[in-house]
Amino acid sequence: MKPTGTDPRILSLAAEVAKSPEQNVPVILLKLKEIISNTPFGSSELKKIKQDIYCYDLIQYCLLVLSQDCSRIQGGWTTISQLSQILSHCCVGLEPGEDAEEFYNELLPSAAENFLVLGIRLQTCFINAAKGEEKDELLHFFQIVTDSLSWLLGGHVQLIQNVLQSDRFLYLLQTDNVQIGSTVMTMLQNILQINSGDLLRIEGKTLHSILDEVVFKLLSTPCPVIRSTATKLLLLMAESHPEILILLRLSACCEGLRSLLNKQEIGTEFSEELRQLVGLLSLKTYQEVEEQKLHQAACLIQAYWKGFQTRKRLKKLPSAVIALQRSFRSKRKKMLLKLNRKKEEEDLRLRLQLQRQRAMRLSRELRLSMLEIVHPGQVEKHNREMEEKSALVIQKHWRGYRERKNFHQQRPSLTEYKAAVTLQRAALKFLAKCRKKKKLFAPWRGLQELTDARRVELKQQVDDYIRRHSGPQMSDVASRELHVQAQERLQHYFMSRALEERSQQHREALMAQISTNIEQLMKAPSLKESEGKEPELFLSRSRPVAAKAKQAHLTTLKHIQAPWWKKLGEEPGDGIDVPKDELSVELGTLFIGGTKPP
Repeated sequence: MKPTGTDPRILSLAAEVAKSPEQNVPVILLKLKEIISNTPFGSSELKKIKQDIYCYDLIQYCLLVLSQDCSRIQGGWTTISQLSQILSHCCVGLEPGEDAEEFYNELLPSAAENFLVLGIRLQTCFINAAKGEEKDELLHFFQIVTDSLSWLLGGHVQLIQNVLQSDRFLYLLQTDNVQIGSTVMTMLQNILQINSGDLLRIEGKTLHSILDEVVFKLLSTPCPVIRSTATKLLLLMAESHPEILILLRLSACCEGLRSLLNKQEIGTEFSEELRQLVGLLSLKTYQEVEEQKLHQAACLIQAYWKGFQTRKRLKKLPSAVIALQRSFRSKRKKMLLKLNRKKEEEDLRLRLQLQRQRAMRLSRELRLSMLEIVHPGQVEKHNREMEEKSALVIQKHWRGYRERKNFHQQRPSLTEYKAAVTLQRAALKFLAKCRKKKKLFAPWRGLQELTDARRVELKQQVDDYIRRHSGPQMSDVASRELHVQAQERLQHYFMSRALEERSQQHREALMAQISTNIEQLMKAPSLKESEGKEPELFLSRSRPVAAKAKQAHLTTLKHIQAPWWKKLGEEPGDGIDVPKDELSVELGTLFIGGTKPP
């Protein structure tokens, strides 16, 4: 988000950078130095200008320029050194706002790393330079870059640990050149004066390398400036951190420092600093001796413990390797299975495609051969029949697909319907059982008593009905005859009823037998698949039935074995004449009521 009330100089500069070609950008960015220098230091206006510079990505442009090759930049090392000053001054005192995480975690470490890379490049150019004036200029630029880095670390202390742990910083410190080494050691002294606590947060190997390099420069370099700077560094580190003092005491540098002290003139500043350092490193009391012994014992215990842990890990290494190999092989096996399955599916798809193509080709060849055989007058009829058959096949498959789809769609509702029917049936059974139980255990209430008035009323109604529907008078003889007729009819009814019951039972037995025979015929295999005495199970005891079955069987065989040209003029309902001598059958003739498709 762009800030409101932006400085017009920053706006014009950002627009110029965006419109200019890449080779002119470094020279344009140098105008930032004039803008920053003309603003009072520490003022709110300077903070606002730095925020505008960061929001319009001018700091990122400076980083990109510093990461480029010096030969491609207009102005060379002069432009690069000034841009390094601009970058360090813009980053110190800047409040990034919403982009604080990106600024502190990405931009600042990248800027510090770029300064170290520039230092290594300048060191290489300084060593390779032949002229004295060129060396002086390069040394000046190197000092500007180191000062910019010191200024950046002074404003952002959290970067000190990253710089001290960097391999590029150690490379700069290990240089053999006196002037470059003096500048780097001065920068290290300034860094430790800012915050010496980060020295103990770096890795032990890196700390030992820095201490060894400083002690080496102190003992091996004849330059008094480097000796003085190294002595001040060792004094600062030893006085600030007792752990570093113990490390120096355990090293073999004490004797060398004493011999160096004996060679120095008494009364000089360097000799006093060196004497103070030797005094710190010498063991003066019994307590210090005991502390040194305890430290050595702790180091020995740590060494044994670390060795034990390492051997333990080495013992577990084969099992870990085996587990890794097992997982890798299982994963590879799964991948191979997946690839084989995919290949098989592809092969199957290709085979099916070839089969369909082959079947289509055979069908077309068959149709062509049929057209050659068929009489020209019957070609149109044959084509129409083939089209009808094809349409029927397509309709059959489409209807089957549609019905299956509808069935799958209606299956949930059908399941719900069946469940509802089951629940209703259970509920109705339960209610019927409750009503039956209520009727069984209901108390007898008896008949309602009639009053005298109700009796008189009912008697009157009966008399009126008899008077309106008075029947003919019958004599005793007629009554007896009517009674005899009724008895005869009743006796005849009971006798005929028994006969009807027996005939009904016979019919039911026959229907059951027919149902059983039909079920056996439907489940029976075809004649080609039948074995042994299976056909004898379907022998009929009726001669007409056997004759009819024989006739149907011969008709079917005749129709199947007839050539195709005899079937062209026939209709589906036409029958085939069978000679009478072929219908001579016996009672044991096989009854074939139908065939089951294989």
